[in-house]
Amino acid sequence: MRTVRLRLALLLPLVLLLVGTRAGHFEALPDASWAVFFAAGYYLRAHLLLSFMLLFGTAVLVDAWVIEAQGLGFFEHYCVSPAYWFLLPAYASLSAGGAWLARAGRGEPARTLARLPLALLTSFAVCFLLSNGSFYWLSGVVASPSFGGWLLNMSHWFLPFLGTTALWVGILAILHALAIGLAGALAAVHRLRGA
Repeated sequence: MRTVRLRLALLLPLVLLLVGTRAGHFEALPDASWAVFFAAGYYLRAHLLLSFMLLFGTAVLVDAWVIEAQGLGFFEHYCVSPAYWFLLPAYASLSAGGAWLARAGRGEPARTLARLPLALLTSFAVCFLLSNGSFYWLSGVVASPSFGGWLLNMSHWFLPFLGTTALWVGILAILHALAIGLAGALAAVHRLRGA
């Protein structure tokens, strides 16, 4: 039961961060969706499929809500094309990257931190190629798609998306470190009181 409560305690803030930033309620905050899927893979790897499906379903519901608030039907929006469903494997790559990091780090903070750039960059690159590539080639938005045009399009979007994702993962890593430090301090106080 304690494990279930802990998993819910980790999932709920991720869901709230996803909804709050994806819906654009806080326009000053960039979309944290990609970082949320990465973090979910790291924290919820024991229930990876269930947490992933819950987060993906939430993302789709938020998108539907935002699109319908614009007075459009979900399938009328230019973002919802056959390419939209490539977000499923794209986001799965981020969750897989987070899960790999958790396994490779083996619970050792220094080891995990050393592997974080590799895990994040690799899973981000796969996600970006799937989401950007599918949108470019399958959405129908680009009038005359070409390989050169795709490379140019990717060059415009790669670094901004990477920067946003890395920013959120960095914030989550700092919060993680603070939580571990606080837990350690509380445990030390508890030991002192028990002595």
